[in-house]
Amino acid sequence: MPDKSLLSAIIALIIFGWIMSFSASLAYFESYSYFFKQTLFIIVALAAGLGILNTPISILQKYSIPLFILSIVLLIVVFFPKPIGHEVNGSSRWINFVFFKFQPSELMKLSMILFMAGFLIRQEKDVRSPWTGFIKTLLIIGIADVLLLLETDFGALLIISLTALAMLFAAGSYLKQLSIVTTGLFGVVGIFVAFNPNRLDRLTSFWNDYTQVHQTYQALIGIARGEWFGSGLGGGIQKYALLPERHTDMIFATIGEELGIVGMLFVLLSFSYILIKGFNIAKLALKKGRKYSSFVVFGICTWFSMQVTVNIGMNLALLPPKGFTLPLLSYGGTSMIFAVISLAIILRVDMENNTNYSKQKKYV
Repeated sequence: MPDKSLLSAIIALIIFGWIMSFSASLAYFESYSYFFKQTLFIIVALAAGLGILNTPISILQKYSIPLFILSIVLLIVVFFPKPIGHEVNGSSRWINFVFFKFQPSELMKLSMILFMAGFLIRQEKDVRSPWTGFIKTLLIIGIADVLLLLETDFGALLIISLTALAMLFAAGSYLKQLSIVTTGLFGVVGIFVAFNPNRLDRLTSFWNDYTQVHQTYQALIGIARGEWFGSGLGGGIQKYALLPERHTDMIFATIGEELGIVGMLFVLLSFSYILIKGFNIAKLALKKGRKYSSFVVFGICTWFSMQVTVNIGMNLALLPPKGFTLPLLSYGGTSMIFAVISLAIILRVDMENNTNYSKQKKYV
């Protein structure tokens, strides 16, 4: 059986997000269509999560390479002309399935983690030059990065790249190479900025005067209106044409306005509990010699940690607004499905940590 407290926290956030995304979408003319779509997305996500709970991690390891290749192919398919590819505001990030717009970058977040976990284990047996393995790692990450760059999906690019590098660091692989390259990159950026002070001004302009950013300014007005207990569920006014992306990227600001600081604290504490439990599950898996499982859970928790931190930071004017959804809470089919699948993997690893699987492979 899965961990009841962890499962309860996940389900609580899904239900909470379902209610809040409905409230946030009331500003749209066909508000009930968003509600019904999100309901369908959640049902599909829970069904997929249930399937993962009954799938040994060794199966995911076995098919991690084909899944990664499929993700690359789908990232290419988004550039196909209509009606296959779907473009919004100049960004080609979706595949059109008529009733559903599939975003391959969400699949890539998970498939990169599954692939990288297996890659790190395979590299332990590689006796060649460490630089060879490190360059291979950068090439793997680079393939996805180039496609995401062409899509102009910078948010997914950052999440995928930093998660993969964090896994590399946590595994203790290529630390020297990683340090040299990272130091070199910071040095190049420093020189690049130093020779043109205007670039530094552009980088810091958001923090100098965030009120010039309409989305951020309206989010803060809503949060300020909410105070401790909010204006009441459905009682927010910022969602009525004032706050862009109120049901996706800026859902946290809607929560702040309608449920106040109490509502925001519920979200923060719930995610904190899930992630702390997740990192502990990864640590236990490593102690039990299940390296692949440990790397996968660590990667998923790192991904969620970054995405939650950046999204909430955007809503609180700590970071510039960017295309980051809040997992489990924001409206959206692909993000909901793969967020639930990823958390189901954590639950599955926890189940395997507490059970003897004599038929499992050594590094699972």
